[in-house]
Amino acid sequence: MAGLYIHIPFCLGKCNYCSFYSTPSLSSIPDFLEALPQEIERNHNQWGPFDTVYMGGGTPSALTLKQLESILTPVQKNFALLPDAEITLEANPGDLDLPLLNGLQGIGINRLNVGIQSFDQKTLDFLGRRHSVGQAVSAIESSRMAGFRNIGFDLIYGIPGQDLDSWHETLNQALNFSPEHLSCYQLTVEDKTPLGQRYRKGEFQLPTEELQHTFFMKTSEWLEEAGYLHYEVSNFAKSLPFTSRHNQKYWNHTPYLGLGPAAHSFKDGKRWWNHSSLNQYLIDLEKGELPIEKRETLTTEQLQLEALFLGLRTRRGISIRDFTRQFHFDLLSERKEIISKLQQEGFLSIQNGCLIPTRAGLAVADSLALI
Repeated sequence: MAGLYIHIPFCLGKCNYCSFYSTPSLSSIPDFLEALPQEIERNHNQWGPFDTVYMGGGTPSALTLKQLESILTPVQKNFALLPDAEITLEANPGDLDLPLLNGLQGIGINRLNVGIQSFDQKTLDFLGRRHSVGQAVSAIESSRMAGFRNIGFDLIYGIPGQDLDSWHETLNQALNFSPEHLSCYQLTVEDKTPLGQRYRKGEFQLPTEELQHTFFMKTSEWLEEAGYLHYEVSNFAKSLPFTSRHNQKYWNHTPYLGLGPAAHSFKDGKRWWNHSSLNQYLIDLEKGELPIEKRETLTTEQLQLEALFLGLRTRRGISIRDFTRQFHFDLLSERKEIISKLQQEGFLSIQNGCLIPTRAGLAVADSLALI
C-alpha cells in the first residue's frame, strides 16, 4: 500500500545541524497553501489508496490548526485513505499546547513525531533548538492529555563532550514517558550548516569512531533491555504495531508520493523529486506544471543494490527467496564466501530464509550492502 509524504518547508528558526530544505520565514505560507492543493489535484488520478500520511519538514507544527486542516482537506478529497491510516505530524515541542493538540486529534492526526533531541538544556542550546527542556516535558504531558496514544521522540547522540552516562540519562528520561517510538540518531555534521562551519574552524571535536560505535551498541542494548524492538538502524518501537508504517515504505521499495518542495517520490522503479526551492515550486504550479526537478528510472542493478542497502538496515532483513525471484540473483550461492565470513564474524545471521543483520551488523549496515 502506497504512502503519502507532504513536505512543509517552514521553520521559525533553522537548527544549527539541519540540512533539510526549509525557509525560516512564515510569510509565504498562504502562497504554499494555495499551491499545494493544485499539486494534489494533478496527482490524484495516478495513485490508489494510501495507508499512511506523513507531514514533515521543516516544522509542520509551526502552522496553525486551520492551516494544517487546509492541507488535509484536499488530501482526503482527492485520495482514498484507509480507515486505519497512520497520519503523522512532525512537531517541535515548543509549538504543542493542549488546545492545538486537541485540535490535531479532531482533524484526524493520530501519530506525533516530536523533535525532543535531548533533555539536557546545554545540548539543546548547542544544537540551536528553539524549545527548552521544560517545553519538551510539557508537550509530552499535554499530548497524552489530548489522547495521543502513538507518540515518537527524536533524540540525538554523539554530541561533542557527551559521554555514555549523560546519554544514558537522556534515554532514561525519555523512557519515563513511555513513548511508543524512539528514533535515535547520531549527530551528523553537514558542511553547509552552521554546525559544519564551526567544525571546520576547529571549534569542537566529534567523538572518535570507537566511541560512536559504543554509543550505537549501548543504545541498542539499553532500549532492547527496556522492551523496545530495534527494528531499523536508528529506530525503536515499543511493539510491532508501533513501528513507523510510513518510514518502512522507504526501506522496502513500497511506492510513495511526495508533495511539496524537495519531496521525493517512488513508483514502479522510477524516482522523481521536486525543486528544493519554494519559489520555483510556486512558479511551476502557477504555470500549471508539476514542480518536478528531475526524474530517474532505476536499472535492475540499482534496484538490487538499493534492496541490499535498505534491507540490511532493518531487523527484518532480506528474504532470500523474494530477492532471488525479483532480481534472478541467488545471494547464498553468488555471495557464499562473504556471507559465511560475515556470519562467522557476528554481523549476519540466516533465519527463516532471511538474511538478517545482528546488532553488530546494524552498526555497520551501510558496509554490509557491499556484499
